[in-house]
Amino acid sequence: MIKVGSRDSRLAVVQAEEVCRALGDCELITMKTLGDMILDKTLDQVGGKGLFVKELDRALADRRVDLTVHSLKDVPMEQPEGLPLVAYTKREDARDALVLPQSGEWDKSKPIGCSSARRRVQLAALFPEIEVKPVRGNVLTRLDKLDRGEYGALVLAAAGLHRLGLENRITRYFSPDEIIPAAGQAILAVQGREGELADEVKQLDDADAHDCALAERSFVRTLGGGCFAPVAAYAETEGDYIHLRGLYVTEDESRSARGAVTGPRSEAASLGRTLALQLQKQAEGTL
Repeated sequence: MIKVGSRDSRLAVVQAEEVCRALGDCELITMKTLGDMILDKTLDQVGGKGLFVKELDRALADRRVDLTVHSLKDVPMEQPEGLPLVAYTKREDARDALVLPQSGEWDKSKPIGCSSARRRVQLAALFPEIEVKPVRGNVLTRLDKLDRGEYGALVLAAAGLHRLGLENRITRYFSPDEIIPAAGQAILAVQGREGELADEVKQLDDADAHDCALAERSFVRTLGGGCFAPVAAYAETEGDYIHLRGLYVTEDESRSARGAVTGPRSEAASLGRTLALQLQKQAEGTL
C-alpha cells in the first residue's frame, strides 16, 4: 500500500484523495504544517511558501510516507536532494475568481482580501479606488472572514473553490489578461523519492500540465524564485507549441512589465528563461 502525505486542510485532503483514487491502493496520512499554523503574518514575513512543505519533505525523507501531494504554486522552486517532483496532474481552471459575501452585495468601502503580492499589484491596477489587504488561512477560514464583514470581497483561486464544491460562491472569473495566475496554479504536484515508484506515478503525469509547469517555474526561477517581488506566469499548450504570459514587478513595486512568448513546447524551460529576462530588462529600463 502506498502511503500518501498531505496537509490536513480540507482542500489539501480533497486534492490528495484525487491522487489516491488514480493510484488505487493508498493510505492517506495528513499533517499540519508551519504555514497552516502561523496565520497572523503574511508569508513573506515568516519564510515563504516553503513553510507549507517542510514537514511533508521530512516525512518523505524519513520514509513515513512514499509520496506527497502539493498545490504546485506552493512548492518552492528547488526541491531537497533526492526528493524530486515526479508528476504533475491535469490542470484544473487556473483563473483567479472574485468572491462576494453571501449577501451578494459588494461593499467597496471595505478592502479586497487576497493572499499574494502577485494578486495585490494586479488588483490595484484593476480597482485603483479599492484598498487591497492580505488575508491568511485556508479557503473556508477566508470565506468566514468575508461573510463576517472583514472584507468587501476576496480573490481566490478558482481551482480550489471548484475542488471544494464551492463554485457557487464565484461572482466572476478574471481572465489571464486581467490577472495572470501564479506559476503552477491549479496543478497538483506529486513528490517522491528518487528512483522509487516510477511506474506507479507515470499514470499521474499529464503532458500538458508538465510542460506548462516547466515553462512557468523556469520563468519564476530565473527571476530569483524565492524572492518576494510579485511575479506571475501562465502557460497554455496548443499542439506542439506553448504560449507563456508573464508579469515581472521590481522589488520596490515602482516599475513592472508584462509580456508573452510562443515557441515549441519541447523548449518550455528555455522559453520561461527568455521571457523572464526580457521582462526584467523592460521593467528595469535596460532593454
